[in-house]
This record gives sequence, C-alpha cells and structure tokens, in this order.
Amino acid sequence: MIPKIGITENHLEKSIDLLSVVLSDEMTLYVKTRKFHWNVAGESFMELHKLFQDHYTQYEEIIDEVAERINKLGGKTIGTMNEFLDKTRIKEAPNKYPVQKVMLTELLGDSETLIAELRKDIDTCANENKDAGSADLLTKILQQHETIAWILRRYLA
Repeated sequence: MIPKIGITENHLEKSIDLLSVVLSDEMTLYVKTRKFHWNVAGESFMELHKLFQDHYTQYEEIIDEVAERINKLGGKTIGTMNEFLDKTRIKEAPNKYPVQKVMLTELLGDSETLIAELRKDIDTCANENKDAGSADLLTKILQQHETIAWILRRYLA
C-alpha cells in the first residue's frame, strides 16, 4: 500500500532508492569498523578497540533508523551483503589488516566521503523529492558523521 503522506509516488520511490544507498553505505562502514575493532593491535589497542565499538554502535542505530524510514515510505528494505555492496559508495578492503594509523585514516576517509555524499542526499530529498522527513533524518546522520570524523581526525593530527 502506497502511503498518502503528501509525497508523490515517484518521489517516494526516489527517496527509497536514495535511502537504500545510504543504508548500504552505513552497513558497509559498520562491517569495516567491526573488522577493525576485532583486529586492532598495538600500543593503543584498548583505546581504539573501545573507540571502534562506540562508532559501530552508532552505525547500528543509524542503520535501523534508515531501514525504518524506508518502510515508512512504503518501501522494502534490502538486507543482504550482496545488495549492500551493489549500492554502497564505500570501498571495502578484503584480506587487508592494516596497522592502527591506516585503520584510522581509512575510517576518516570513509566518514568524509559519507559526509560529502549526505550533503547531496539531503538536498535531493528536500528539494527534488519534497521529502522533508528523510532530509531531516539524513541531516542528523550527517551531524553524527561530522563528530566521528572530527574524533578520527584528532587521532591523526
């Protein structure tokens, strides 16, 4: 059943597609951060282990919010790694287990990529799709990523 919430069916579909990409980005970053959490080693092991856990816990909440938003708009939420990898804008690094500084650099780069993409996504939702609710959600997510990027940047300063 198509929701009658003041957004055209075409705009609903476009928002659902866009949110599926955001969901894929968040899921890919979640998995990558979990991998680094499991494999971090070295002098600051416990500090980074806990930092990565804090970040992936935040991503879990974001993932759930985005998935629920897709459902609120009348869409079906994708849920397999193949689907996520097909849509994500984040690059994976299979079979690579970097040192701490490279982990931090990769996660910072991913966060900054998402921040730049989310800015465009917010504009698309608000102006093209007339979907203020999704734009608002993405703005909240953008702010979370800005904080995460700031923290990661401080480790690399």
